[in-house]
Amino acid sequence: MLVHLFHMKFWYGALTLVILVAVLASAGCTGTTPATNNSTAVKTNATTVVANVTSTTDVTNVTNTTGTGNVTYIVGVDADNKPYTFSDNGTIVGFDVDSIQWIAQQQGFNVKIQPMAWDGIIPALLQKKIDMVYSGMTKTPERAAQVNFSKTYLIVNQSVVGRNDSTLTMDDFKKGKVIVGTQRSSSANSWIDDNLVKNNTLSSDNLKLYDSVSLALADLANKRVDVVMFDQPVMNTLIKDMPLKQIGTVDTHEEYGVAIRKEDTELQNKINTGLDQLMNSPKWQELLKKYNMD
Repeated sequence: MLVHLFHMKFWYGALTLVILVAVLASAGCTGTTPATNNSTAVKTNATTVVANVTSTTDVTNVTNTTGTGNVTYIVGVDADNKPYTFSDNGTIVGFDVDSIQWIAQQQGFNVKIQPMAWDGIIPALLQKKIDMVYSGMTKTPERAAQVNFSKTYLIVNQSVVGRNDSTLTMDDFKKGKVIVGTQRSSSANSWIDDNLVKNNTLSSDNLKLYDSVSLALADLANKRVDVVMFDQPVMNTLIKDMPLKQIGTVDTHEEYGVAIRKEDTELQNKINTGLDQLMNSPKWQELLKKYNMD
């Protein structure tokens, strides 16, 4: 009986030890790094799942950058925003992509480029599905109420584009004598609303909104709208091989910045330091030239 009791105690103790080891092992294998300032940073080479993201490019085409650290930040982008962020045979490339990859190398972290719908990109940031938006985003009071921005890295104006055979003028545009197309939730959308629609210069029925500026330009070429308004560097790139021309510009002097959650001050400091380094290095002029922005 004593021998039997001894064996029972031995096996009970062994079973307890096995359970304890299993619990400790599982606690150490979650595949995530504790994130500072509530960021969604993950370990290098760990699988990142971004749930409920509306993407214009398949998630398998996310760009990975290996830096010198073990933390990865997810960068939300518009995949149809050439020359800043765009798809090239399924890989997201562009001026802003090259910039954040360079900054990541200098600052010692990694990035994953996550394409998604522009009108859902700030909600995705606030819901911690991404860590920043680095995709030609204009600083506006409405956006600044929700997120923090990095220092300004580019200043741009708006371009109004028509068909090559169009006789429309900027005066026609500003008097609301046109059907206008632009990307939904863009700064052009805001400018048209504030300066033309709200004062009844342009009927709201004559403002056509699209998921991307490329779709708006396609409708312009097909005579479904009269003009399209959007950021000038993007327009300059997209209309090169289309039967379209610039009618004029609107001097909005918009400032581009990287959007970051308000609580992520450490990440904001990293991005600001990285932008300082980039803009003061030969790499900055190299990128401007590479993307025909010089």
